[in-house]
Amino acid sequence: MLDLKRDFDYEIALHAFIMKLSKSRRNNIIFLIIIAILIIPQTRMPIQVAIHKVLTYINTPDEIDDSKRLALADYNWRLKDNEQHQIDFNSLKGKVIVLNFWATWCPPCVAEMPSLQKLYDHFETEDVVFLFVSNEDVDRVEAFKAKNNYTFRTYKPLSDYSHLFDVRSIPRTFIIDKKGQIVVDEKGAADWYDNTVIETITRLSSE
Repeated sequence: MLDLKRDFDYEIALHAFIMKLSKSRRNNIIFLIIIAILIIPQTRMPIQVAIHKVLTYINTPDEIDDSKRLALADYNWRLKDNEQHQIDFNSLKGKVIVLNFWATWCPPCVAEMPSLQKLYDHFETEDVVFLFVSNEDVDRVEAFKAKNNYTFRTYKPLSDYSHLFDVRSIPRTFIIDKKGQIVVDEKGAADWYDNTVIETITRLSSE
């Protein structure tokens, strides 16, 4: 009982001390607490993911204008999936491709992944191919997927991809039509389970 009273008295004293501080000093303390949280490894990642997740709600991927679309000159790219099965990018000619470059350590990648999983689920039976590409160790990627109940197949590059992708930062996501044209090229986290994106892929798959 004495311990509870002591804790209660301490909280009252702390609250009184904070209220006596000027507004600018209180703001400085709050700012320092936020900086400290961002610096601590255990809290930095979740906070960054949360921030990027908020940003996905206002960032919807847009189509590239017809006159500015680039087309793949070749499909010479080899990958292997999480079960060590190799895939030749050439085999995907004539299909709509959703290509996502990502990593488990990347906050914006983690933030947009739930919407990509929903998009994957939506088109799972359609003539649409999803390639989630990461250079990370397979065990790490699979552990991340299991923890979050993600069911999409992941791939690791075995050769260089087309220079048109030019991936210098992640996440980077492309939607490629059946003719090999890059219809969407999105840098950073976005909301992929959006009606506009669904309508775009539906239209491309029916062309």
